[in-house]
Amino acid sequence: MADQRIKNLARTLVDYCVEVREKDTVGIIAQPPATPLIQEVVREVLRSGGYPYLLPYKVPLPTLGYEGLDKVFFEEANDDQLKHLNRYWETLNKEFDVRIFIQSEFSTQSIKDIDPERLKIHKKANKPIFDTYFERMSSGDLRRVSTLFPTQAYADDAGMSLKDFEDYVYGATFSDTDDPVGEWKKMRDEQQHLVDWLEGKKAVQVKGPHAELSLSIEGRKFINSDGKQNMPSGEIFTGPVEDSVNGWIRFTHPCILTGKEVNGVELHFEDGKVVNASAEKNEDFLLSMLDMDQGSRYLGEFAIGTNNMINRFIKKILYDEKIGGTIHMALGQGYPNTGSLNKSAIHWDMICDMRDGGQILVDGELFYESGEFKIS
Repeated sequence: MADQRIKNLARTLVDYCVEVREKDTVGIIAQPPATPLIQEVVREVLRSGGYPYLLPYKVPLPTLGYEGLDKVFFEEANDDQLKHLNRYWETLNKEFDVRIFIQSEFSTQSIKDIDPERLKIHKKANKPIFDTYFERMSSGDLRRVSTLFPTQAYADDAGMSLKDFEDYVYGATFSDTDDPVGEWKKMRDEQQHLVDWLEGKKAVQVKGPHAELSLSIEGRKFINSDGKQNMPSGEIFTGPVEDSVNGWIRFTHPCILTGKEVNGVELHFEDGKVVNASAEKNEDFLLSMLDMDQGSRYLGEFAIGTNNMINRFIKKILYDEKIGGTIHMALGQGYPNTGSLNKSAIHWDMICDMRDGGQILVDGELFYESGEFKIS
């Protein structure tokens, strides 16, 4: 008998997040540890009249490989193989109606020691697939959701027992309640008030012990992230005007990309571009990723986490970027539905805690302070 929380999560994913309809082609991307959730998702897709396709993780994509195969790929592939455009994922992102991605790794450390230059070659070559994904997702043509199934590897990274980690996951997704969708709708309504207030605003200042930053949101749109595309969610986000960011910010949590943990990251911006960057750990990796392409030194996202059920750092950005009382910014690719024009082969989210005196002012008015919204 499946855990009722797993059934609730599957129903939320299929019926609320991506709203599977009759004859939809549905790609379900997962690994074997997620089998209990995969089974329930397939059940719900069939009940909705869709066509489920179970797809294993793409081997050559960093952090998403089948156990050990991503490491084998990056160790053994020649430059031509690294640059090969993956047709499997090209078809998924170009032609499918729905994409349900269930993070469910055996290991989160398999490629952390791979030469970052090899990762860059592969990422840059597959950028057209990345662009298609962002464009179709932003337009609504591809309905997608990313979620996480609790595995021992994730629990270990979080410093939790597997049982405690399971409770955390199902609590943050409201899967342990009688009406998960009702809870997400409540969050949507609360966040919509913030998004409505921000409409038409122009200038943002971020101040506090960890930042002194200004940016423009003129002509840009804030998105209410209410669990439709990420499960769990709980954030509002936009794409800043590309050349408007000035000042500095120090990120209070480790910044993780392709399994590599970069600590103590500090960025300085001039006219939108990162002109100086430093880190206390793995600075070389940070600098390498910043030089990925023309868009990698510019912000593609500015966001505020709003989910107070997500209250600890677990080294999974799907959860961590939504921590109530934090902001996050992403270097690289922006979301076209926000108005962002930035293009890049990376989208690297970095988190800053604001609960110790951080402020956000919008058009000179105090919008947010020490993790609390200040507008009525």
